[in-house]
Amino acid sequence: MTKIILDTDPGHDDAIALLLALASPELEVLGVTTVSGNQTLEKTTANALKILEFVERTDVPVHVGAPRPLVREQWAAAYVHGESGLDGPDLPDPKTDPRKGHAIDFIAAQVEEHDGLVLVPVGPLTNIGLLLAKYPGIESRIARIVLMGGSIAEGNVTPAAEFNIWADPEAAHRVFTSGIDVTMVGLDVTHKALLLTDKVDELRAAGRVGSLVAQLYDFYHERHVRMYGWEGSPVHDALAVAHVIRGDFVETEHRHVQVDIGPEPGRGRTYVDLWKRTGNEPNAHVGVGVNGPGFTQFLVQRLASLG
Repeated sequence: MTKIILDTDPGHDDAIALLLALASPELEVLGVTTVSGNQTLEKTTANALKILEFVERTDVPVHVGAPRPLVREQWAAAYVHGESGLDGPDLPDPKTDPRKGHAIDFIAAQVEEHDGLVLVPVGPLTNIGLLLAKYPGIESRIARIVLMGGSIAEGNVTPAAEFNIWADPEAAHRVFTSGIDVTMVGLDVTHKALLLTDKVDELRAAGRVGSLVAQLYDFYHERHVRMYGWEGSPVHDALAVAHVIRGDFVETEHRHVQVDIGPEPGRGRTYVDLWKRTGNEPNAHVGVGVNGPGFTQFLVQRLASLG
């Protein structure tokens, strides 16, 4: 069983990623750490608590992390996820509270306690960047980081940059230059693994959790239809979690990735040396191909199992 910490900013696809992790016996979720990104820290933390309460998993601790990026101003993706960050279903306010202690201190303690721990950041990388700064040398104790973020050739918040990396490029730079075993599940693969409406209809009829996911999807999908005209929507963060569970959904190449920490318009872009032109040593396993139908079938089956 792989022990993970999900570092997240829920967010519709973040919520689905959390549900997938909880539905997968291959994983033990040691905790959830929250960060600002898709919405403010207060809202992303509340959303994590809401999802855990919904599936009666309040045994999973939630620790609050960074309220803003290292350098740039905090910026929320309300145009994708709505004012709550989880617009669509009518989820009650959480009755539970996050645990005491900052997210990065919780992560550090878990890394020291558990060999083989995998960090799965699916939001801006602020918490992970702060962790590396506060706990020098911890890199050698982290088995692996599997993150959702970046891209080889496209952006979704600017023409050049994917949102999670753009939101805190300085933190992302720290992660990619840390020497940790990093896997980047970016837009090049998430945009080719669309959850289609027929699969969502299966979930809608599958039970209480499936119905919740369908309601999340309905709101989230409207934005993608307006923006891209797609028949389905990517579930970005869930693909990163699925890659931790099974390595056969995403094809990766070991390549050098440099994060642009300069001014716009390039700020937040991930320069992937796909053809080994720079001579720099590879520092990340970069997603280049995906079995989209296989992933979405797996996702639906696992979510439906939650009842």
